[in-house]
Amino acid sequence: MTSKQIQTIRTRDDLFRMISQIRQKRSTIGFVPTMGALHEGHLSLVRESKQQCDFTVVSIFVNPTQFSPDEDLDQYPRPLDNDLQLLQQEGVDLVFLPDNQELYPADCSTSIKPPLVAGKLEGESRPTHFAGVATVVLKLLNLTQCDIAYFGQKDYQQVKVVQHLVRDLNHPSKIVMCPIARAEDGLALSSRNIYLSAEERQIATCLNRTLQETMQMIAEGETDGRAIMAHMTQALIEGGVTETDYAVIADAESLEFLEQVSRPAVLLVAAMVGETRLIDNCLIT
Repeated sequence: MTSKQIQTIRTRDDLFRMISQIRQKRSTIGFVPTMGALHEGHLSLVRESKQQCDFTVVSIFVNPTQFSPDEDLDQYPRPLDNDLQLLQQEGVDLVFLPDNQELYPADCSTSIKPPLVAGKLEGESRPTHFAGVATVVLKLLNLTQCDIAYFGQKDYQQVKVVQHLVRDLNHPSKIVMCPIARAEDGLALSSRNIYLSAEERQIATCLNRTLQETMQMIAEGETDGRAIMAHMTQALIEGGVTETDYAVIADAESLEFLEQVSRPAVLLVAAMVGETRLIDNCLIT
C-alpha cells in the first residue's frame, strides 16, 4: 500500500503525453477498465496488474453506448471520491477519467461490430450491449497502449468478446481474465448488488449455489446438456429469483450450447432478483 497522491487525467491528449513518457522508460503498462463503483473484484484486478506490470492505469467511465434505453444508465452508481481513495490505497499510478465528449465527440459515427461470440446469451438479452463494449474497450486499449488489460471472470462473455476482438483485429494488447471475487455468502461481487434489499440479497445467493450444485452433478457423472440446463433453471426458480434469463452449459471458447458435456466448458446463469439483473458463471476444466 502507498499514500502517494493519485494522478488523474481527463483528456486524450494528456493521456497520450503521459503514455509516451512511460514508453520511453520501456515500462510495461497494465490497464484495468472500469465503470467505477469499485469493489474488491475491481481491486483484485488492480493488484494483478501491479504485480505483473511496471505501471498501472485504471479508467473510470460509465459507457453510455453499452446501455439500452430501458437500462440503468442514469441510476448507475458514481461514487468517484471513494473510488479514487480506494485506488490511491492500492498504489495505482494513473486514473483516466474521460467525459462522454472525450470518447464520443459530437460527430462520432464509428463503432465496432462485435465478434460472433457476442451474439448469444447476453447478446440476445441486450442486443446493443456488446457493440458498445467492443467500441469503448478498443478506444481505451488504443489510448492506454497497454501491454496487458485485466478483466474479471464474472463477465465471462465480455472477456471472450474482448479476447476475440483483439485477436481478430491483431491488436497487441494481451487480455487476462482474473477469477471471480465473491462475498462470504458466495454472491459474485457486482456494482449492482447495492440495488438488492436484504431479502433479495439472500435470494441472490442461489445463483452461485445453483452453479456449485450443478458442478457436483457433473462430477457425479451427468453428461446430458439439456438435463443440466433444466436442473439449473429449476434450481434458480426454487431459489426465488423473479425471472430466469438463461441457465446454460456451453463451450468455454465459442459459447455454443453443449448437448453433451465436454471440456473446457462453462456454466452461465443470468436472472432477475427483484428489479436487479445478476449474472454468474463457473468454469469446467
